[in-house]
This record gives sequence, structure tokens and C-alpha cells, in this order.
Amino acid sequence: MNIFKHLRLILIIGIIFSSLSSCRHDIIIWPTDQEQIGSSQTTSISAFYLLNEGNWGSNKCTLDHYDYATATYTRNIYSWANPSVVAGLGDVGNDLQVYGSRLWAIINCSNKIEVMDARTASRVGQVNLASPRYIAFHQGYAYVTSYAGPVQEGNSYNQLGIVVKIDTLTLEKVDTCVVGFQPDGIAVVGNRLYVANSGGYLVPNYENTLSVIDLQTFSETGRIAVDTNLHRILPDKYGNLWVSSRSDYYDKPSALYRISNLNDTPLINHISASNSSNIVVSNMALKGDSLFVIGNDFSYTTNLATRNFAIVNVRTAQVLTTNFISDDTDNEILDAYGLAVNPYSGEIFITDANGYVNPGILRCYSPQGLLQWKIRTGDIPAHIAFMP
Repeated sequence: MNIFKHLRLILIIGIIFSSLSSCRHDIIIWPTDQEQIGSSQTTSISAFYLLNEGNWGSNKCTLDHYDYATATYTRNIYSWANPSVVAGLGDVGNDLQVYGSRLWAIINCSNKIEVMDARTASRVGQVNLASPRYIAFHQGYAYVTSYAGPVQEGNSYNQLGIVVKIDTLTLEKVDTCVVGFQPDGIAVVGNRLYVANSGGYLVPNYENTLSVIDLQTFSETGRIAVDTNLHRILPDKYGNLWVSSRSDYYDKPSALYRISNLNDTPLINHISASNSSNIVVSNMALKGDSLFVIGNDFSYTTNLATRNFAIVNVRTAQVLTTNFISDDTDNEILDAYGLAVNPYSGEIFITDANGYVNPGILRCYSPQGLLQWKIRTGDIPAHIAFMP
């Protein structure tokens, strides 16, 4: 079903609201527009959404949509679907997931979780939460990491983070568990939650642990020490966790780890290429036995960035390649940022933050690493959620 038939009317409405914004400084309307790109397809994946983070303090978080059946890319669909929400999505989009019939967007600096109908992008409700970061789902509940305090306020340095349990039907917060400082990535394996504690406000004394939460008691039962400034977590089908650490932005690089034997004494393996080169991680996505990893790791010590576009076999923990882009177009990517892999077709999507102050670029690659198409997005395109 194409939900974007009346684009001309949308643009007229956008112009009207834009004129109103000259009188009301708190109203910001980002116009909606469409573009044909790629080729029409009918598969088990009907569409995807792309959440553009926008710069902190700019209120420029937007939501884009791609319809496979019509090969239509729509920018800022949220404003079209929710014309009465005149301030738009808000400030800094941090995660995006589909669960059941709903689309969940984490809006970090607006201190909220926006819940939408996954088919229409219309607002279902809102959950207020201080500095929410990432979300995972399990048996009818959403689990959201939160810094539990204002962004970069002084008291945040002494504020432990939390994980909040939310009923996905009622949108009520039903429980809270205290974890480490500035928790980020979150994943469910079996009857446990694993949370990456970053300690991002504690520079240079970052956190280095995963919190382990028992889902039955919803309490922290232990910590697993891994590395500095933990960020992302993905579970594989073999019961392992794949965890990334950000760098300290000076001498310690970003890194990738596999954590196995989770039900006993966890085993932690640092993943490196056959030539012993480190795999740096900005983002990662999993399809089957292949873990796709993009890295864009800048050091203030060297003033250089280390980049890779790697694939790791999760069964063997072997690095298959450090550059899955086979047509040299990786040289055109300024700031590799977001990553997703279509679970049906194997298409690889890489977002380019493009300097972080300009509209970004979404690139679609074939499973063989050949560029298929690229398109302009909102500012700082980051998170993709596929729709069945």
C-alpha cells in the first residue's frame, strides 16, 4: 500500500506551516518531497524507514521512507503523517525499530520515545524518558537504555544510567533497573538483557563493562568487563554477543569483540584481520553468518581516520574482508555512519553523514558490493528499520 499519494497537497501544507513558523519560533516544518530511485520490487520486505538524527539543538530529526513496490523515496514522512505535530519529531534521533505493527523512534535530546503506526507513520503515542538511547524487544515489552539525566549536564557525571521496561501495548513504564554510567546498546539473549555501559560523560575515565540483567527479576546480576567506552551489541544465532567499543579518540582505537559462553564464564575474543590489523567499528549489521561492519575511527593524536568496510563470519569469528565495497565507490563516502542489510535481498545500505552539517546520502549496494543507487536524505542519516 502506498501511503504517499497526495504529495502536491503535502507541499502546499508544508508551505503554509512554513509561513506560520516565521511568527512562531518554536515551530519548525521541514518540507516533504518524493523521488523515484532504484527499481520496483515485490518481496517479503515492503519498505524501510530511515531516521535522520539531525544536529544536537537543531530540532531537525526527520523520518524518511522507501517503498519497494513503487521505488519511491519520501523524505520527512513524519510531518506528512502528523500535520498537527508542528514541531516534528524533535531533537536527535538515536534508534529506530519495528515491533509488531508499531514503529519506535528514540528521540534522545527531546527526552521521548515516539511510537507510530508502522504502516502509516502516524503517531500512536509518546513515552517520556530522560535521554533515551537504544531499544530492544522481548515478549511484549520494550527495553530502553537511558542516561537518566539531561544531556551533558554537570550532574550527569554522577548519574547512573537505567534500563526502562515498557509495555508495548499500553506504552506504560512498568519497571526500572539501574545499570552503569551512560548505557548505550542493548540486546536480549535467552532470559537475560545485556547492556553496554559507555561512561561517555566520564572522559577520560570511561566505563568498560556490560551489565547483565535477569529478565525475570529485572535486576542487574553482574558485569562483564570488555573494553573502553562500549557502544553497540548484536546477538547472533549461535548464542554469542558481538560488542563494539568506541575509541577514546586519542590512542586507544575502536574494536570489535565476540563474547561467547554467556551462561557460564564468558569468553571474550578480540576480532582482528589475518594481518593482525584492528577492525574499527562505527556500526554493524547482521545477516545470516555475516556480520557487516563499517568503521570510521578518528584519532586526535594522529589527526587521521581509520576506515574499514568489513565482513566477519560469526560462526568462525574470521574476518572475510576489510572492504566489501568492490567498485571503489567507498572513496566517495565522506563520513560512513549508518548501516543496514536487507534481510531478504541482501542489499547493503550505508549512510553518509556528509560532514554532519549538510543533508546526508544513502547508498544502496548489491550483495556483491556494487553501488546500485544513492539519494539525498535528511541531516545525519543514521538508523534503518525494515518493514515486512
